[in-house]
Amino acid sequence: MDKNISKPFINKATAIAKAQKYCAYQERSHWEVKTMLFELGVYASNVDEIVCELIADNFLNEERFALAYVSSKFNIKNWGKNKIKQGLRLKKVSEPLIKKALNSISEEDYLKKIKSVILKKRQMISEKEPRKAKYKLYQYALGRGFESDLISYILNNSELNNL
Repeated sequence: MDKNISKPFINKATAIAKAQKYCAYQERSHWEVKTMLFELGVYASNVDEIVCELIADNFLNEERFALAYVSSKFNIKNWGKNKIKQGLRLKKVSEPLIKKALNSISEEDYLKKIKSVILKKRQMISEKEPRKAKYKLYQYALGRGFESDLISYILNNSELNNL
């Protein structure tokens, strides 16, 4: 027996209420909201109308989402700009908004964050040979999304060079 399980389509008013609740919980990108609406079973013809209504009611704002995403990933998860940029691209945020949001991070704070991430990781590495330790720190910071030239600069021109 093959079962075709399809979600019943919901009406526009119910979809708007659910989308408003979804957007009120935390900042969302347009793509996330559209995906949620399709998963709910909203008619494709109504999805764009609902998104426009959410934008008009200020439940949905792509710029606000991008700024909140950058702030949380940088301050809480200690991600670098490369990883944040990739995350925003996965959320289908436009390139100009990605640039604007990433520019909200000051260079001074960014360098401090790289240094603190590397120092914290250094305390957890048991490697005694300085070259291997630097390589491990470099790879770790690269995986966190920091730029390779900045990582090299921090590793070579700070108190870390006495590994």
